[in-house]
Amino acid sequence: MKRREFITLLGGAALGWPLAARAQKAAKVPRIGYIMTGSLEMPEGRALVDALRQGLRDRGYVERQTIVIEYRSADGKIERFPQLANELASLKLDLIIAGNTPAARSVQHATSSVPIVVPIMGDPVEDGLVASLARPGGNITGLTFLGPELVTKRLGLLKQALPNASRVAVLWHPGAYGERTIRDILQTTHAAARTLAIELQLVEVRGADEFDRAFGAMVGNRADALIVFPSPMLFLERKRIVDLATEHRLPSIAQAREFAELGGLMAYGASIADLQRRSATYVDKILKGASPAELPVEQPTKFEFVINLKTAKALGLTVPQTLQAAADEVIE
Repeated sequence: MKRREFITLLGGAALGWPLAARAQKAAKVPRIGYIMTGSLEMPEGRALVDALRQGLRDRGYVERQTIVIEYRSADGKIERFPQLANELASLKLDLIIAGNTPAARSVQHATSSVPIVVPIMGDPVEDGLVASLARPGGNITGLTFLGPELVTKRLGLLKQALPNASRVAVLWHPGAYGERTIRDILQTTHAAARTLAIELQLVEVRGADEFDRAFGAMVGNRADALIVFPSPMLFLERKRIVDLATEHRLPSIAQAREFAELGGLMAYGASIADLQRRSATYVDKILKGASPAELPVEQPTKFEFVINLKTAKALGLTVPQTLQAAADEVIE
């Protein structure tokens, strides 16, 4: 090769080096964190993670290839959230997914700079996660399942299914959301109960080891039925709750279809799995440069009403045809 040709070739290669470096930088694989209530070893935990993964795949992200996810599980103990949030905040991640409101509040305290996406929020404004639904204003955005707003609807559906019910037990978790949100849920439920001539029995649980005591109290008070308040912990323990309700012959209604699929009498609310899938849209937008402060919190537009007629039959109940006709799905 002639000297002039070699110099020209070398110069061309040198010009290409910055371009190659920029291309390599542009192809950087994003690293995100995911803090969850349950465990990946539990079917309940895997179902939520699988829904998120599906949403990411739909937007072109393949785990361990085009995106890396650092998982942290509280194993059902939400008091572990602060520790897990601090761990994720120290990893210099591109984004953190906080699976629910309690997790989001812990991550919020751990970092004010890393973007946070929350798939399942009760009342994000009342809980202090965002300034407003339209303009979150900070480093948090995501979706809400309208926690307080739908409790009245569930109580009304329960009364339609059981017109003679006069005592309804309320299973609730005091630490599920912020004090203002919990207060709003309780006030709304009490107001609805008075209108429906229902006496409420509030039964709180703070952990899975308290369910036997809680159901014993319900039976002792001769509850006619059970309503399960929204809560990440109660959702995680849904099989245990449904099993105990079945054992004590308590017709129940909860916020997620998963309760009815496991044997609860009814469920009404937004699809939790769908909220998980849709949260991937926020992940995608933020990784492409959008600011969470400018991404409005999304509210559900579709609600599922599911009735389990197998459970009704086992309990000796006849669900009115009008109620069956209003259901999105009837399990027979």
